[in-house]
Order: sequence, then C-alpha cells, then structure tokens
Amino acid sequence: MGSTVVHPAPGDPSPASLALLCGLAVHEVVAPFVPPPHRALLKWPNDLMVGSAKLAGILLEGSGRSVVIGIGVNLARAPQVDGRETIALAAFGPAPERDHFAAALAHQLDLELQRWRSFGLEPLIRRWLAAAHPEGTVLRVGEPGEPALEGSFAGLTSDGALQLRLADGTTRIIHAGEVRLAGGH
Repeated sequence: MGSTVVHPAPGDPSPASLALLCGLAVHEVVAPFVPPPHRALLKWPNDLMVGSAKLAGILLEGSGRSVVIGIGVNLARAPQVDGRETIALAAFGPAPERDHFAAALAHQLDLELQRWRSFGLEPLIRRWLAAAHPEGTVLRVGEPGEPALEGSFAGLTSDGALQLRLADGTTRIIHAGEVRLAGGH
C-alpha cells in the first residue's frame, strides 16, 4: 500500500482521469507476475481483478488543487473481505519484494503521468480498454444499499466515463459509483 500526490497543471487532462491512469500503471507492473492462463484485468474505474478476485484497488481524493492517490496491491496475502473474493500475487509464485515492487510502480506512475500530460486521454483510454475486461462483460453499478443498475460493459467515453448498455438497448453513461462484476465482485 502506498500513496502519492499529483498536482494537476493548466492544460492537463481532467483530474478524474487519474483513476484510469493509475489503474493502467498498476496493471503494467502487475501483469508480468500473473502467468497464463490467468490474466489481470482492469475493472472501471480503479480495480485490478484476476477472474472475479480483486488483486488491487486505487482510491483518489481531491485535496485543494491536488489529488492524493492511494494504491493497494495484494502481494503476499489477500485480505478477507465479506462478500468479496480477493487474491494476492503470491498465488502465482513467490511474492514480489515490496520495496522493488513499490519502486517499479513509482517509475510506471511517473511514465504514465508524462504520457497523460503529453498525449492526453485518447491513447490512455485505448490502452486502458486493451487491459480491461472485455466489452459485453455484465456489470452492476450502484452505491451500497441502493438498487443496482445492471448492464453490459460498452466501453468508455472520450473523457473516461463508463458506458453501460442496458437490457433495453440504451446506453447509460456512468461517471461515479460502485461497479461490480455481475458475479458479485
């Protein structure tokens, strides 16, 4: 688990897109540790899954004009969470050494921030989609205690919002909310 701070500058893409950027950075560092036939996949906006099990999560919080980013990756052990399946990288072999993993993640975050600032959202979204669960994956969106909206993943908008295709064929744009795979995770 670690945190960092990003200070968005004039001309940077929307700070809300930092969730996608961080997810992609975590994916790039984690992917080599997950051997086939398994695959680490991004779930909008900020979770990394292996199958239906959560491997990593990201939390962003605004603080003035800055964004504090917290990242948790299950390296050696996965926490027990009621109603959720979790997994650690140790399930696939020796757990990465924490400090080396943290250094690799810091380097990847810096690289992704440079790309984000230089090239904008379009290439970031393309790369995020390539690392995400496939279009058509059934998702449930809703806050705890509220009725969930169910539909299939239909990609992202140009600003990184979730597109959810409903059973009636319409598409709902989701900017925030708890997203679970229809299997419950």
